[in-house]
Amino acid sequence: MNFIIQSAIKAVKQLYQTDIAPTDISLQETRKEFEGQVTIVTFPFTRFSKKSPEQTGAEIGEYLKNELKEVSAYNVIKGFLNISISCEYWINQLYHTILPDDFAVFKPNGKKVMVEYSSPNTNKPLHLGHVRNNLLGFAVAQILDAAGYEVIKTNLVNDRGIHICKSMLAWQLFGNGETPASTGEKGDHLVGKYYVIFDQEYKKEIAFLKAEGQTEEEAKKNAPLIKQAQAMLLKWEAGDDEIIDLWKTMNTWVYDGFGKTYKSLGVEFDKFYYESDTYLLGKDIVDEGLQSGVFFKKEDGSVWIDLTADGLDEKLVLRGDGTSVYITQDMGTAQLKYNDYHMDESVYVVGNEQDYHFKVLFLILQKLGKTWARGLYHLSYGMVDLPSGKMKSREGTVVDADDLIAEMEKTAKDVTEALGKINDFSTAEKQQLYHTIGMGALKYFLLKVDPKKRLLFDPKESVDFQGHTGPFIQYTHARIKSVLSRAAITGIETEPTELAPEERDLIVILTQFPEAINAAANGYNPGIIANYVYELAKAYNKFYHEHSILQAEDELVKQFRLQLSAASAKIISKGMGLLGIAVPERM
Repeated sequence: MNFIIQSAIKAVKQLYQTDIAPTDISLQETRKEFEGQVTIVTFPFTRFSKKSPEQTGAEIGEYLKNELKEVSAYNVIKGFLNISISCEYWINQLYHTILPDDFAVFKPNGKKVMVEYSSPNTNKPLHLGHVRNNLLGFAVAQILDAAGYEVIKTNLVNDRGIHICKSMLAWQLFGNGETPASTGEKGDHLVGKYYVIFDQEYKKEIAFLKAEGQTEEEAKKNAPLIKQAQAMLLKWEAGDDEIIDLWKTMNTWVYDGFGKTYKSLGVEFDKFYYESDTYLLGKDIVDEGLQSGVFFKKEDGSVWIDLTADGLDEKLVLRGDGTSVYITQDMGTAQLKYNDYHMDESVYVVGNEQDYHFKVLFLILQKLGKTWARGLYHLSYGMVDLPSGKMKSREGTVVDADDLIAEMEKTAKDVTEALGKINDFSTAEKQQLYHTIGMGALKYFLLKVDPKKRLLFDPKESVDFQGHTGPFIQYTHARIKSVLSRAAITGIETEPTELAPEERDLIVILTQFPEAINAAANGYNPGIIANYVYELAKAYNKFYHEHSILQAEDELVKQFRLQLSAASAKIISKGMGLLGIAVPERM
């Protein structure tokens, strides 16, 4: 609506002899209860019009109506000038802006951005928290790509440390040589099982030592299992061949399992980083910080940074014995990633329990003079809860991602079969449809809300075909495809001259797709796209119920409505695709 802004600038100049900038004009979508599609806030102009907001709005409205053929009418409500745009303008938008292939296709903006997400541990399967992380990271990457960025999708895998040794040790002691091949169990589940077994056996040893008179703390330190795990970690760090071979073998099982889960979730990565390669990084940066005076050394040899002047606290960056802490490694990895790609922005998709950590990390890197650190961003997201009693995991603690996916497919199957509309589908088509609907329900439910919000996920609610859900939008797309399959779109030379309100409203929403992409990219918020597509699906259904398409009054109107339907299907498909959600042709 740049032409409205430019004409409003001219109106203010001519009416009130004042020059204003485009940023001085607040343009909004007209509220549903008023006539019009675009609203100008006129309160700011009263200081040079010396008139009431209503009179100022009326004068600018009259000017726009006389000067612009696109403005068909206006009305003023207090300090808000509501402008009605002509049907001819909206029809032209459909045929010459929305329907062409280059609509909402952004040119490369020359900027490179890295999005890091997933970040699993190789001692257990992915769980519900990882699901939100993966879906959020992948959707943000897709949206940034659509907005013209060059995007690198990365995954930093936590594949080392005491927790990994716990799974390895338990498998050595209690595994009897079993493998994913011998048990038929997914590799990540098998390794995760031994992590749980370690914990169970460790607790038994603690209880035994406490019964012998040791305190809880002493028992935890003295339990034979934890000592063995610590010894194994030291052997791993020393490069012991036997331990390294076992570590590689069990990690291979886990990566195979992760790969299957990632495929089911529909997410992918361009680059994997592994903590086993990066955990020693960062020590050079500590030396650099000591030399520049950003860091200081305490008597025990430990290295710190004082961030109290920034409202934070003192932060340890290297232990007295010279070993790394998390922030040491993260500084090194951040530098490594920048050296690899020289990106303008780097987005870390990590839960909100790490807010403080990233605030400290980014601040330290800035104080070290890393100019690229200003492009670092922590996309913090809230936890996902489930209604009590639903979908407990094997261990009764967290919900396994594979169990969740299976539950979603089952829920989609139950709901779809109850509707009874897929009797002519083959078994393979049905299975694919249940997966598409189940994953669409899961992804949409998790992505439609602001990432920062904690949310309560209810599988049954998410698969409602009538609610604010993925399946409702998927069903709308299938409905449009069904209409289009029953009639051919022909090239028409004459465009209609009038629009029904539902047709105009649908075109208005379609024109807003590029704006939605930009807003979602700028805010790293897929919820903007999710809610945009929902509003589009609602508007299409309203149009569909109010107006006949295939039985329209004449061929001209029928062809126009088919084109409008095709445009709606195209944008629904593209919008859902940005969220990683497939839309079926029929369901």
